[in-house]
Amino acid sequence: MLVLTRKAKQSIMIGDDVEVTVLGVHGEKVRLGIQAPSDVPVHRTEIYLEIQRQEDAQGSGTDVSSEVGDPLRETEGPNEQG
Repeated sequence: MLVLTRKAKQSIMIGDDVEVTVLGVHGEKVRLGIQAPSDVPVHRTEIYLEIQRQEDAQGSGTDVSSEVGDPLRETEGPNEQG
């Protein structure tokens, strides 16, 4: 794992197309902005894992829609704090 130190408004590049910018640091929370091509999916880990779980369940014929809501609808928008 590469570990970097960045300050607010500083960025890192991942490949040629993905830029991650530190928008702010408040206590133990870091707010990140991610610019990526529209064909590159970007998710928080917990959302990614839920999507994978749902895809696995769909492949096995199990209906998980009654167990969980739509994880993508439950995410915070870009202007919300948190």
